[in-house]
Amino acid sequence: MTDTPPTITRRAALLAGAALPAAGLLPGLAGRAEAAAHAPEATSAPIQNTFAMGDMTVSTLLAGTRTVEEPHKIFGLNVPDEEFAEVSRANFIPADAAQFFFTPTVVKAGGELVLFDTGTGAEGVTAALAAAGHAPEDVTTVVITHMHGDHIGGLMNGDAPTFANAAYVTGQAEYDYWSGQDNEGFKTKVAPLAEKMRFVKDGDSPVPGITAMAAFGHTPGHMVYHLESGSDRLLIMADTANHYVWSLAHPDWEVSFDVDKAAAAATRRKILDMVATDRIPLVGYHMPFPGLGFVETREDGFRFVPETYQMMLKG
Repeated sequence: MTDTPPTITRRAALLAGAALPAAGLLPGLAGRAEAAAHAPEATSAPIQNTFAMGDMTVSTLLAGTRTVEEPHKIFGLNVPDEEFAEVSRANFIPADAAQFFFTPTVVKAGGELVLFDTGTGAEGVTAALAAAGHAPEDVTTVVITHMHGDHIGGLMNGDAPTFANAAYVTGQAEYDYWSGQDNEGFKTKVAPLAEKMRFVKDGDSPVPGITAMAAFGHTPGHMVYHLESGSDRLLIMADTANHYVWSLAHPDWEVSFDVDKAAAAATRRKILDMVATDRIPLVGYHMPFPGLGFVETREDGFRFVPETYQMMLKG
């Protein structure tokens, strides 16, 4: 834990400034709803949340946030309007708008500085990294959980790699899928880094203490990552669930972003059951910032329990 943990207010977390370009968005994967949801605005000030995890130091980075209208066109595609509205009301959130968060994570583990995902553009992720005390050249490994535009957009800064000293890690199945598509985001953001890329499969470790886990469905090769240091554990959930109510709490609700909706639902149940049973904290890329919390079982689904001060008591 840092000596002076950041003060995070609702106003600071939700204020947005100039819009970032929707870099690396994946045309043809979904319609305008996805494009809108994957184009975050810049925050008024970069925000980070740092905590100890055993001998590791973890910082979640708010690289962008934006308001998205008509969320029922994205979440709960297989439930009627009345049910979507009632679930929203019961959870004190509007049914006609959502706040989306885009949260890469950086982990200091021994001599490694590992960045998980990169936001939609270099500007957002590097500003948030700076707030956490890191420069782009400090990053030794960039792990890409999957290749949707809001995760690969910050890989390149113009024609140059944003993280010049880094090696790159991604799932073999994910890379193989996108390399076979005529996709502009992959061509401009991922392909230029191919020679520096290492591929992992389920159970592989990109660096000691970090283990890749297959979590297919959201995309064909979507991966999550389990961190372990001493007795402490943490799961980087990526996009296993994209919303704390409309996806995590109701894992069988269909999400427009999921390439294989049945597989994505099965993965949600498997991963969320694991973290709930083992009481493992998790970071979710699209959970409300700082994206950190716990999961408990509830009726036929789950409930997201935001972290309050648990991590402040570590380290």
